[in-house]
Amino acid sequence: MSNSAKTASPPASASQRKPSKPPSTGDTTSHSADAPAAEGRGPGEASSAHGVIAVTRALQLLEAFALGESRLSLAELSRRCALHKTTVLRLARTLAQSGFMVQREDGDWRLGPAAGWLGARYQAGFDVQNVLEPALRELTQASGESAAFYVREGNVRTCLVRVEGPQALRHHARMGEGLPLDKGSPGRVILAFSGEPGEVYEQIRKQGYHWSISEREQGVSTVSAPVFGMHWRLMGSVCISGPASRLAAPRLEALAQTVVAAANRLSYALAGSTAAAASPVQARPSQWHP
Repeated sequence: MSNSAKTASPPASASQRKPSKPPSTGDTTSHSADAPAAEGRGPGEASSAHGVIAVTRALQLLEAFALGESRLSLAELSRRCALHKTTVLRLARTLAQSGFMVQREDGDWRLGPAAGWLGARYQAGFDVQNVLEPALRELTQASGESAAFYVREGNVRTCLVRVEGPQALRHHARMGEGLPLDKGSPGRVILAFSGEPGEVYEQIRKQGYHWSISEREQGVSTVSAPVFGMHWRLMGSVCISGPASRLAAPRLEALAQTVVAAANRLSYALAGSTAAAASPVQARPSQWHP
């Protein structure tokens, strides 16, 4: 027995957020060595009380690319960053020297391989103790049930980390054990947001979470939501679980939004977003396909 309801929206990528000024280092002195007397530079472009302005400007260029945009013209970069074209061109060429941007033959610009490598290094380096465990602990406190984070390993799902609930009667899952993807809400959510075809998975993508009762293990109920990293990359699913005698359908529906909210916060944390951990505008079902 299973059902679904509202969505755990993925985080906005770094390219969709406005850059914030880096914190002050306490050095408010402008050094002429930091920036030559270049043409097209506005007042204070070399440095400011909040840091090196050229670095901030360069980050603006990298963040100007929205999800799905593979190229931008110099004029469009200038418009989005509110900078003169000469400044944009100088910054883009500097970034290109390190592989963070690439100029196409037609003159447009795209992100370079170094930008991807930087994101990949962060994704590979997220700390379970600093990110996943605190989020699951918070979910356990909010729901009163055990919480877990599942990832896909080939054709099975495994529990990467788990926090036990306070209830004496609770469901126990073995960390690292391979479990079927098509049995139980954690696996079905992973399949759905990996693009699995079929009405069941289309419904999960549309509604954004899934709950099940006695689907994989008799007498066990779960409710799960997807967790994303940067650029909508599916990271896994977060779930709460417990005995079906305590987690009947009405209770699962009531807890679903708690799981969705936890998935949103975890998605923002894994993506390194500084945005508020609130669900963005509801996405269309078709957007969930990889």
